[in-house]
Amino acid sequence: MVGGGQLARMTHEAGIPLGIRFKLLSDTPQDSAAQVVGDVVIGDYRDLDTLRAFARGCDVITFDHEHVPTEHLRALEADGIPVRPGPDALVHAQDKGVMRAKLDAIGVPCPRHRIVSDPADVERFAAELGGGKAPDGFPVILKTVRGGYDGKGVWVVRSSKEAAEPFHAGVPVLAEEKVDFVRELAANIVRSPHGQAVAYPVVESIQVDGVCDTVIAPAPGLDEELAGQAQQLALRIAQELGVVGHLAVELFETADGRILVNELAMRPHNSGHWTQDGAITSQFANHVRAVLDLPLGDPRPRARWTVMANVLGGDYPDMYYAYLHCMARDPQLKIHMYGKDVKPGRKVGHVNTYGDDLADVRERAAHAAGYLRGTITE
Repeated sequence: MVGGGQLARMTHEAGIPLGIRFKLLSDTPQDSAAQVVGDVVIGDYRDLDTLRAFARGCDVITFDHEHVPTEHLRALEADGIPVRPGPDALVHAQDKGVMRAKLDAIGVPCPRHRIVSDPADVERFAAELGGGKAPDGFPVILKTVRGGYDGKGVWVVRSSKEAAEPFHAGVPVLAEEKVDFVRELAANIVRSPHGQAVAYPVVESIQVDGVCDTVIAPAPGLDEELAGQAQQLALRIAQELGVVGHLAVELFETADGRILVNELAMRPHNSGHWTQDGAITSQFANHVRAVLDLPLGDPRPRARWTVMANVLGGDYPDMYYAYLHCMARDPQLKIHMYGKDVKPGRKVGHVNTYGDDLADVRERAAHAAGYLRGTITE
């Protein structure tokens, strides 16, 4: 696995019961996965020679992020190394412009969008949205086509005067309409090389300051037909793009009952962390099975409701003492910490709770995440 973050850490954990020998390319020995994986190579994934040396002897290469240069992945494939997902699929998660063009071509519903060249072009785009009047089309969303995550590389601009910053990165900028949505959803599926695929229940994803805060599985109150449409849409995208492994399709649910695709991620995803304790087979276990072309596991939920809450770093560096309170208060609570230094706003772990009463499950997750962060003290 290329990348040493928490996704690699949890994927490695899922492979242990299967006896999978796991090799890691990590930036530093302190990275989350590098602390627990036995076979770690420290190196730069942007260097082709490093990648080639790392891949030697591996049965398959997969990732915990989408940042490996596409041309490097093509070189590994030319060397005979299976790369899953392959570069032809992964580029749609690496480049938002490529993703939007492909989704348009296969008829997937998306927010209105186009690549823009400068702030004046942003104003023209807003005018197109506003029926010829730019002020009516603002605000618009601007995104750098590569490199953004967790709200980074994304701007909400209300005039062309606010639109200069995204162009400083020196990469193309995608402009999108600001969708009037009622909530964000995510459809998670896993697909294997021979075309077997499974779909998890569609979840609601609650964002705070551009970062995922809470995930509710399944999405409460979601129309059964719309949920099925979201799952079928994710499965179709995976097939059309040739995805192997886990695919997260982040969606907007609009006020008029439609779903629009916001983002794609081709790796285990924050919106699927609930599956560790809430599904028969977790997203991590199924990702391992998929990239090794093993039969996929059952994605059905174990409980009526599961809630995942991210634990963000705060001013409370010693989380170990907080375990005493959280575990005693809720013996069913599942805590997953990533071995990261605590920094304000940084994802350092998550908690999962489950049960039959949604209000109770949500309260337990929020309390535990807040107590571990230090924002709740009783």
